[in-house]
Amino acid sequence: QVQLVESGGGLVQSGGSLRLSCAASGSIISIGSVDWYRQAPGKERELVAGITSGGTTSYADSVKGRFIISRDYAKYSVYLHMNSLKPEDTAVYYCNADYIATPRGPIFGPWGQGTQVTVSS
Repeated sequence: QVQLVESGGGLVQSGGSLRLSCAASGSIISIGSVDWYRQAPGKERELVAGITSGGTTSYADSVKGRFIISRDYAKYSVYLHMNSLKPEDTAVYYCNADYIATPRGPIFGPWGQGTQVTVSS
């Protein structure tokens, strides 16, 4: 079964850093663009950062200059390096791919299960 799995969340103090990972598992040929979203309690899910299949990156204004998104094509993984974390970054973080190409055909729009990030003040 092909799926996206996030990891790397945890509890960190304000000003600290974390690296989130989004790894695709299963029989995979390639992955398209991947976005990181987050959802805080009582709030809507928001787009945090994205990276295209060609490596072009984009960021929400709230994280620009603090977060870096990268990908490892060989490992079918995308990372979110989060620096200078603030309490308002506390949320469940999800990754979402526009497609995953598999030998049985493409899977469109898969989501991971999410990983909790908590930043204490």
